[in-house]
Amino acid sequence: MIQKFNKRNLLIAFLAVFALIQFKVIDKSPIEINPESDFLMIEQAPKEVVELIQTSCYDCHSNLTTYPWYSNIAPVSWWLKGHIDNGRGKLNFSEWDSYSLEESDTLKVKSANMIEKNWMPILTYKIIHKESRLSDEQRALLIGWLKK
Repeated sequence: MIQKFNKRNLLIAFLAVFALIQFKVIDKSPIEINPESDFLMIEQAPKEVVELIQTSCYDCHSNLTTYPWYSNIAPVSWWLKGHIDNGRGKLNFSEWDSYSLEESDTLKVKSANMIEKNWMPILTYKIIHKESRLSDEQRALLIGWLKK
């Protein structure tokens, strides 16, 4: 009887904490963008490359993030926001004009290398966003274009 009582209390405590953490929401406010500062506009990427980068990269590496339904549930929302902030911190396609020519060349090569090693898009993103998965041909197209 005591063990059931403890499990019940533990469950109630867990549910209470889960409910309380929902009040700490992430900031999903749209960030003002200048289309002329965008990577795809500046680099004049071909249509196939534009589609691949927008589908596989922009949610985490631009200011054009589309937040999924689960971004409203803590603590998943916090984890997601951390990934997005980290991604934007390393490379933000929406602010491409803020990088020097040397930085932009380096970022393109690093991006190509990450795609080549199958490190990008990250596995957790590909699991949920099937459209972001790159075929070998798509991967080769992006790598070739980024390294040109």
